[in-house]
Amino acid sequence: MKSSYLLAAAILSAAAVAYADDASLTLASLDKSAAPTLDAPVLTLADAPTSAPKPYTKGAPLPVHSIEGYGGLAITPMAYLVNTGDPASPVSLPSVSATYVNLGSKNLQSFAITETLFQRIELGYAAARFDIGNTRGDIEAATTVDVGQDVWLHNFNVRGLIIPENTWCNFMPAVTVGAHFKYNDGISYVNRSLGNLLDTIGYSRCSGTDFTLTATKMITDFGRPIIVSAGLRESQASHIGFFGFSNDWSLTFEGNVSCLVLDNVLVAYEFRQKTDPYNQVPGLIEGEDNWHAVDVAWIINNRAVLTAGWGSFGTMLNSEANCAWWLQFKYEF
Repeated sequence: MKSSYLLAAAILSAAAVAYADDASLTLASLDKSAAPTLDAPVLTLADAPTSAPKPYTKGAPLPVHSIEGYGGLAITPMAYLVNTGDPASPVSLPSVSATYVNLGSKNLQSFAITETLFQRIELGYAAARFDIGNTRGDIEAATTVDVGQDVWLHNFNVRGLIIPENTWCNFMPAVTVGAHFKYNDGISYVNRSLGNLLDTIGYSRCSGTDFTLTATKMITDFGRPIIVSAGLRESQASHIGFFGFSNDWSLTFEGNVSCLVLDNVLVAYEFRQKTDPYNQVPGLIEGEDNWHAVDVAWIINNRAVLTAGWGSFGTMLNSEANCAWWLQFKYEF
């Protein structure tokens, strides 16, 4: 499949307000009840405190968007929020991205947008299309039923920064909590077409919610910035929701480590633990494997970033996706 091109948007980083030294004021000048005399100090504009706000400086457009539409890397989150914007404004400008993932016989396209409020709350949405590839033909060969070529997964994300980095000490990571509601537009049709066969292997419904807890710390002791993230995810999703949701909750680990090897190049490794909410159907629906990924992000300027990656995702439904690759373009307004 051809890779998709993408546009996006955002603003990230923060500015401070510096104040000039106040002119010294005497007690007499502050005492409003004192009668003015010829000797009393006279306050002028020069005596009033002045402030000179420094212009807001846009930082690097990091983190990028995950395929599910929140801030992080391709498959795992970071605790840093996307494009927090100018501290003087309660609402940042939006960030948008487009991602293409080649999974061998299957592929995925994801289109995401995020908005950050008060530098503490990240709202995100991603529409992801999953082309099931040769699974369609294998299902038709086994059942004579055509289930269609794709499903759409709609991701609605909200994440809150509950502890900013270095809050109590220099070792304190940033910590976010997140809720990620997902709606699969297509899996119900697949299940009905198969006479509700998926019900017998663990499928329960077409929507579900993931809950995440993520901690991220930047380490600057080794010359170049190194960013380490670790988190937990509570989920009922099969293949992150592309094949629906069960009634069984699973707690899994996910994390990533990245390094700004050049001022405009970020290299990262990601790990995402997976579980099997469904029973297997040999040849059609196999067990899930842990995901591994390597990303390289080129920071084009302070608004745009292009990310390429390679992943080992193990079995996806009926085939292996151990040489997956992807491209993402993200833009911050």
